[in-house]
Amino acid sequence: MHCGEIVEDSCYQFLCKNCARELILSTPPACPTCGYPYFGQIVGPKVCPHCVELDAIFDEGKTLFLAKGPGRALLHELKYHNGFYVLKDLAQIVKQNALYHDYLTGNQLVPVPLHPDKQRERGFDQSQRIAEMLAQTTGATVANLLIRTKFTQTQTRLDRSARHQNVKNAFAMAPNATVIPDHQYILIDDVFTTGSTLNACAMALRQAGAQKIKVATLGHG
Repeated sequence: MHCGEIVEDSCYQFLCKNCARELILSTPPACPTCGYPYFGQIVGPKVCPHCVELDAIFDEGKTLFLAKGPGRALLHELKYHNGFYVLKDLAQIVKQNALYHDYLTGNQLVPVPLHPDKQRERGFDQSQRIAEMLAQTTGATVANLLIRTKFTQTQTRLDRSARHQNVKNAFAMAPNATVIPDHQYILIDDVFTTGSTLNACAMALRQAGAQKIKVATLGHG
């Protein structure tokens, strides 16, 4: 899918062995807030440049890979081209990352919702599809607890401050949805960029009584 060459002797259906080697998986040591891997030797306390300005409302975060090269291609095929077939390879990547897999197992996965107008325009909700794949792969449960109450412009071209304002108060609990304080909820989104959207979702869950909130994304950056 990424390079256009034939896939042979690969553990994936749509990535060849060479592209698979180019996936930048997030492995320890990594930022505990967003999951971005620390490269090189770690000496003393490490400050993640992606989270230094984020006052995280959630407790912890993990990401599966960096949204570069083949990783970016997988995400774009799913999000912008209705490429649901790539979920098979994404599930395989999850199975091969024990830390990420175990992080999700047995927990409540809460997809970051699209606004109904955006979902009608796109035809599907990518975070919902991702959450369903992750639940099936890890034995977790999908909990559709949130709705998006404000139609927001795309975050793609906004800076950090504008992203925060764009999604402020944009999420609320779904009708008749409740949280159980001692359950662990993991917010699911496709990409972690500044954390603004995930933080806004975490705020809605906190206000509803959730005490244990984490986040997980497929890509970062």
